[in-house]
Amino acid sequence: MKKQEEKEMSFLDHLEELRWHIIRSLIAIIIFAIIAFLSKSIVFGKIILGPSKSDFWTYRALCDIGQWININVFCVEKLPFIIQSRQMAGQFMMHISSSFVIGIICAFPYAFWEFWRFISPGLYTNEKKAAKGATFYVSFLFFIGIIFGYFVLTPISINFLANYQIDPSILNEFDIISYVSTISTLVLASGMVFQLPMVIYFLTKAGLVDKLILREYRRHAIVIILVFGAILTPPDPFSQIVLAMPLIGLYQISIYISGRVKNIEK
Repeated sequence: MKKQEEKEMSFLDHLEELRWHIIRSLIAIIIFAIIAFLSKSIVFGKIILGPSKSDFWTYRALCDIGQWININVFCVEKLPFIIQSRQMAGQFMMHISSSFVIGIICAFPYAFWEFWRFISPGLYTNEKKAAKGATFYVSFLFFIGIIFGYFVLTPISINFLANYQIDPSILNEFDIISYVSTISTLVLASGMVFQLPMVIYFLTKAGLVDKLILREYRRHAIVIILVFGAILTPPDPFSQIVLAMPLIGLYQISIYISGRVKNIEK
């Protein structure tokens, strides 16, 4: 009976249903954004400004690794830049926008679940079985990407850009808008590109790719990954390579996943 009612839903009914899924997702994002806004000392002092301080976890870990292998160049004693706000409402707007970004990150599992609830009734039974656990795996890969972007890609990029000088007389004074935008882009981009295994999984289930095709076009994929990394990261080759390395690894994992999907279907 329920399936029959779903089939009889008009186009406007579907739009109305989609509207409520979007509204609930936005409410979740706003709730987390408000919490982040009210937690200014933690969000800005420890999370957003964390990679700008030499005692950040990643820098300390790199220093420990360097001391373990007797190479002290990994230690970051000082980041030679200051962060300024050159606009009247610069700090306030960055407070709002960064809170919204954190709201998106925290509410992502719920927002994706709402999206999945909307599209899943239109899937066949075998397609629903194939996509079982999609919300968990998509959210898991997203947060792994977020962690990689924040603890690896962001501090390495900031350290490189802060220490890069074409002349000692030029001081690095970064605007707060530029700083926060760079961190937001790197972290969110990492969270999205880590969805590669899930994308390959669904493309394989749809019969659009398989293990042989992925292996044949592996070199082309590596070039695309490098170009993609150049688009998503700041204009420095170091951060592009840092982002490309896990993507190449994820591509290799995707080849294995594609092969497993085909073996199960047989």
